[in-house]
Amino acid sequence: MEEIQSQSDNYRSSSSSASSPATRVPSSNFYYLRKPGSLRNPISFEDSPEWEESEIDLQVEEVVDSINVATTSVSPALSKLNSGSLPSIQIPETSAIVRKIAGASVVWRDLTVTIKGKRVYSDKVVKSSNGYALPGTLTVIMGPAKSGKSTLLRAIAGKLHGSAKMYGEVFVNGAKTLFPYGSYGYVERESTLIGSLTVREMLYYSALLQLPGFFSRKKSLVEDAILAMSLGDYANKLIGGHCYMKGLASGERRRVSIARELVMRPHILFIDEPLYHLDSVSALLMMVTLKRLASSGCTLIFTMYQSSTEVFGLFDRICLLSNGNTLFFGETLACLQHFSNAGFPCPIMQSPSDHFLRAINTDFDRIIAMCKNWQDDNGDFSSVNMDTAVAIRTLESTYKSSSDATAVESMMLRLTEKEGPSLKSKGKASIATKVAILTWRSLLIMSREWKYFWLRLVIYMVLSLSIGTTFSNLGHSLSSVVVRVAAIFVFVSFTSLLSIAGLPAHVKEIKIYKQEEPNQHVGALVFLLGNFLSSIPFLFLISITSSLIFYFLVGLRDEFSLLMYFVLNIFMCLLVNEGLMLVVASAWQEIFWSTLTLVFIHVIMMLAAGYFRIRDALPKPVWTYPFSCVAFHTYSIQGLLENEYVGTSFAVGQVRTISGVQALQSAYDISSTFKAKWDNLLVLFIMVVAYRVILFILLYFGINKNIAFRQFYGCNRDTTTAR
Repeated sequence: MEEIQSQSDNYRSSSSSASSPATRVPSSNFYYLRKPGSLRNPISFEDSPEWEESEIDLQVEEVVDSINVATTSVSPALSKLNSGSLPSIQIPETSAIVRKIAGASVVWRDLTVTIKGKRVYSDKVVKSSNGYALPGTLTVIMGPAKSGKSTLLRAIAGKLHGSAKMYGEVFVNGAKTLFPYGSYGYVERESTLIGSLTVREMLYYSALLQLPGFFSRKKSLVEDAILAMSLGDYANKLIGGHCYMKGLASGERRRVSIARELVMRPHILFIDEPLYHLDSVSALLMMVTLKRLASSGCTLIFTMYQSSTEVFGLFDRICLLSNGNTLFFGETLACLQHFSNAGFPCPIMQSPSDHFLRAINTDFDRIIAMCKNWQDDNGDFSSVNMDTAVAIRTLESTYKSSSDATAVESMMLRLTEKEGPSLKSKGKASIATKVAILTWRSLLIMSREWKYFWLRLVIYMVLSLSIGTTFSNLGHSLSSVVVRVAAIFVFVSFTSLLSIAGLPAHVKEIKIYKQEEPNQHVGALVFLLGNFLSSIPFLFLISITSSLIFYFLVGLRDEFSLLMYFVLNIFMCLLVNEGLMLVVASAWQEIFWSTLTLVFIHVIMMLAAGYFRIRDALPKPVWTYPFSCVAFHTYSIQGLLENEYVGTSFAVGQVRTISGVQALQSAYDISSTFKAKWDNLLVLFIMVVAYRVILFILLYFGINKNIAFRQFYGCNRDTTTAR
């Protein structure tokens, strides 16, 4: 305690020149405080951190769908305004009124989260956190990097990863229950949006995937979400831009991510870092928009690393974390008083959030070590002369024994002693509807993604033209057989290899699925069917255009049935390759490693396809089994050669003739039966199904991890941490 007291006195003395009443600066230097109970005028300014303690009278009234909280301050020191201060931020009024949302109270008690190490769940990321959030308010979880902010948010929302365990209790409107579908929204820190859709289209398809009911009702919900997030000026603009038109800026993209969850009209909205990658202007606009959304009744809980003074003034309550420990929970104004009581008053002209993080961020100790001998203009580096470990212990011990902690416990007890109205599930769209909507959305994306789809079609046609002209005018003599085998091998191999150009689009599809699946917008089966159905028209278009160009330039047999088999074979080959790309993209979810893996797989399959060396002559281990057996090139080339040569004959001299199969014996190994080509086509079809099944398993296992945790999470809400 002597160490703590000495460090506190040291820091107090270094800041006294800026915070004591005796040395108070003129009113041009502002100390930002928030007026308690004010939503429209969230910021007022005082020039001293020393004020009388406010008595907050919390009145909780039950209504049909929400809890109303009224706060009243009796302290004249907190209610007076500095006449020389800057004007308060006003929540913008619009001609259109945002519809009211029935919020819900959320209480978390003794919440502890452990992360699985090598063998056991040992590392405590969040330690015995307590707090609550009320309808119509902004509750922020703030702290340094790796302090447990996002983990606490995920724990409250029931979205922890499979490697984490949660202990403690979470109450919604006074009841220990999981959040029903549609009652809450969760926005990730980094959201993947579909750049080829407009804002209105993005939200409309999201509503169609999430909600049952009529289209007209969903349109009204979309318009409400656009209005709530101030996106009216961007509603018909492509998110990612087009050609020379720029897409949405990061601030608007972030608001679109939030609006995507608002189409469900959730009672509670969780946002991980709403100001992530935003500049100061975009950050302030975002928070003013969220403040207006909260004023409609929605309960907002979000994380934040740091904020400006203006943004800080918009918060209602703050949960301050450091290394998983709760250093404070309560009103933002009371947090400033808490730091002052602990011996760390916020200096004038410094942002409160900067001051909080400066006091509790252990990374500053390294700066102190670097600047130990650095003398500034005042004689020492006084702004960073505090031991953060001591500050953390001081703040934690002060909070535990403070009236703020007692008030929080009292409020939590009042919110949980009686159950309020339970949240109900809003229903889901049927699987058939989701498949149809996802298919149509994917087709629309393909029609607009000219780089990954239409440009690929042109390149396929150019490739077919190049191969066709290279192997043109072969004739039908015996000497042309080997060259024609080479032409078919090159065509199948290169068209399959060229499909890798569409990999970025597949990686993005997987990322969008990973974004939509946790919130139950789509499932593994819906994604699988929608992706498969939407890919059929495009792949068939590539197959028929490329096949026609190659078929007639090379001069293959002029029969319609043989031509249709050729097209069908190439179509199946592309479907198999598409499934392979989706499996690899799902496994890596990264373009570089996915591309490297696919190129390697294709090279191995080309080597084992039986062209460079006949399959019977390949080494049995590894190259024949399994490489040659799993290479779709093998069955595609075999089928095409059987389609071309089974039933044909070639003259050898003037008397003797040999069959087409015999002519191919030295070039490629094929069967002599007429149904052999259909057997190869059947194998390709089985591969199409097999790769989709593998993809489903990969996606479904990811879902099962989340489902298993949700079940575990529900079972452990009644369990408190053993201490």
